[in-house]
Amino acid sequence: MNARRLTVTLAVLLPVSLLTAVMVGAVSLPAGGVLRTLLGIGPGDDSQTAMIVEAIRLPRALLTALVGALLAICGAAMQGLFRNPLADPSLIGVTAGASVGASLMIVFSGTLAGIAGLSLISLGAFAGGAGAVALVYRLATGPGGTSVATMLLAGIAIAALAGSAGGLLEFYASNEMLRRISLWRMGGLEGANWLRVGIVGVIAALVLTLLPAQARALNALLLGESEARHLGIPVNAVKRRLILMTAAGVGVSVAVAGAITFVGLVVPHIVRMLIGPDHRWLLPASAMAGAVLLLWADILARTLVAPTELPVGLLTALLGAPFFISLLRHRHEYGMA
Repeated sequence: MNARRLTVTLAVLLPVSLLTAVMVGAVSLPAGGVLRTLLGIGPGDDSQTAMIVEAIRLPRALLTALVGALLAICGAAMQGLFRNPLADPSLIGVTAGASVGASLMIVFSGTLAGIAGLSLISLGAFAGGAGAVALVYRLATGPGGTSVATMLLAGIAIAALAGSAGGLLEFYASNEMLRRISLWRMGGLEGANWLRVGIVGVIAALVLTLLPAQARALNALLLGESEARHLGIPVNAVKRRLILMTAAGVGVSVAVAGAITFVGLVVPHIVRMLIGPDHRWLLPASAMAGAVLLLWADILARTLVAPTELPVGLLTALLGAPFFISLLRHRHEYGMA
């Protein structure tokens, strides 16, 4: 598929998906009332619609799109850094560390109140993810620079250690704590509010601006680190930037939405299969595709068994895995490698 055509298609699908996410839910809202509210021209008799849109639906839709975009573009960057289409952000330990941090807060905090509008679970998840990435990076960095292979091995070791620590916490947790830990690991966006949108939006603005600026360096790294250095790429500096931005993007996403799997792994892989490995197109297309996928997963999570909500992390796998398997089965028909 042509890269420009896919990018334009996703650019059209994204606002449509956002509008649908605001309209659809346990209470369906009319398109006209939603549009008038969004444009600030809603009449008085639409006050209930305006309240639902402004206080509940719109912040959740925006947060969902930002989280999906961050997870997908960070996944694409990690696949480029590791030169492996099966890599994802969890390889540098951020998700495992966040899981331990969140579990610690659930087990040992007496209250879920936090600071700056974030619960202690969110703060613990962000701190755990950041700490794990810092440890992985330190282990992989030596006098000769940062070794990608060592980083991969260190990430596996830290993930195993975090899994053991999480298991120990679950052993001592009560039934209610176990349920909260389990639900957090499934991912969810029910805690969306405007403050969280603002916090994630600031990080997203940085990551979605700075990561595409590394597209040329990532393209060079596909040839190998030695070849990239010959082309004038500061390889070690690029690695630091990629890891820092990925840690920030995935860390804040996990902090506000829990562990949403699949998006960071398979969305950029699918986009790469469709348009090729050129990161100038791959990074922005992955971001938009991740936002669209997570928006529709959240729509289904809110409506399939309404008024109960399903964990959105379950829906991302259910939505994406069959499509991904289909692409793998028919990749030769579409000219894919």
